[in-house]
Amino acid sequence: METTQQGFLDSELLREADEDLVSEVNLNNSAMTEEEREQIQQEMAKLEEEISTLKQVLSSKEKQYSELKDKLGISPLSDLRNNFSRSWQDMQSSTAYKKTSETLTTAGQKTSAAFSTLGSTITRKLGDMRNSPSFKSFEEKVDNTVSNIKTKVGGPGTRGSFEDVLSSAANASSEDTPTSNMTNTSEMLH
Repeated sequence: METTQQGFLDSELLREADEDLVSEVNLNNSAMTEEEREQIQQEMAKLEEEISTLKQVLSSKEKQYSELKDKLGISPLSDLRNNFSRSWQDMQSSTAYKKTSETLTTAGQKTSAAFSTLGSTITRKLGDMRNSPSFKSFEEKVDNTVSNIKTKVGGPGTRGSFEDVLSSAANASSEDTPTSNMTNTSEMLH
């Protein structure tokens, strides 16, 4: 399965029209004799034949090379992987890659430092805000509201933690459920 390519190294011999064109061009060169022209044409024919032979040899060598790769188990995919790996290594060793890598490393370090500074600043600002008079006023209002809720839920003498108040409220509400009322009623009947 040979593939033919059109181009400079065509194996196709010159056509008569091409020979006529060459003859006309060479005729304009008055210093060249008929004998010299025939000699050059013979040399060209010989070169064309050599080119054709070299193409056949190259095709044969490529086929042999492909067969040897198949015997070794080297597939086009593994070739591609090896070429990619080699290209990646070449790129990593390039000056442009090294400079870019250094620049990105520096940028990453600066970004990390900026975020660290930002975090510290936010923490400090939140601390300042917590110590501000408006936040203290808000905190007092919340404490008063929680105390009022504790007093109302827990009754007038109880001052437990908020969790204690929630727990006692939950216990009180579970005693008022219909199933517990039914149990209490059934105990009274017996």
